[in-house]
Amino acid sequence: MTEPPFLIDGAERPGRWLVTCDHATNRVPPEIAGGDLGIPPAEMARHIAWDIGAAGLARALGRHLGAPVILANFSRLVIDPNRGEDDPTLVMQLYDGTIIPANRGVDSTEVARRLDLLHRPYHAALGALAAARPDRVILAVHSFTPCLRGRAPRPWHVGVLSAGDRRLSDALLDALCAGGELCVGDNEPYAGHLPGDAIDRHALGPGRLHTLVEVRQDLIADEPAQEGWAARLAPLLIAALARAEAMEAKDGRSDTNRA
Repeated sequence: MTEPPFLIDGAERPGRWLVTCDHATNRVPPEIAGGDLGIPPAEMARHIAWDIGAAGLARALGRHLGAPVILANFSRLVIDPNRGEDDPTLVMQLYDGTIIPANRGVDSTEVARRLDLLHRPYHAALGALAAARPDRVILAVHSFTPCLRGRAPRPWHVGVLSAGDRRLSDALLDALCAGGELCVGDNEPYAGHLPGDAIDRHALGPGRLHTLVEVRQDLIADEPAQEGWAARLAPLLIAALARAEAMEAKDGRSDTNRA
């Protein structure tokens, strides 16, 4: 390949956190349809192809948290790294009103090729980073469009997505809501779990503490805004982790006392 399917920033950082960014870029590798999915550049610049601002926010959070950051290096329209291998939306043919010509009629052989070329190497690298520390905590960074075509504007500044294990997410929600300055979504603007997605695979399955943060794209459109949000979120994440682990330790002591 001309470029690797993933990028790692700060691999040497010693912190517990691992920051992930599944939808970091709108890049189409030349090995896929010659590097052109058949839609205009203006469409490739939209949220359908990537999470606008998320890569910069993830990198900045990695610096603030002393954490490695892994970023997928291919567009979600090529193959979505935040979907399980058997998910019907793994290779999208239509997204928010836009038809993806190069994905129409994609057969199982081509899906398997894209899995081997991009999806599986990304997850193998993510899994290795996650397993590098037994106390690893995963922070998945995403962003959401302020408004889907034909839909009402989304009021949330930031959302926290979770399913099943809400230990860290609940503590983070409380921290974000304190002061009342932000409109915070709990599993908004959409629910926080798909079977086989990145969190399911690398956090829920192995039992790692984790959370997924979504920031509205117009709020992190440039580097100063991304740095500002990272500086705002990092201390809240650190405090939320301390609270989640304190509550877990307290519950563990209570269980021991009851035994």
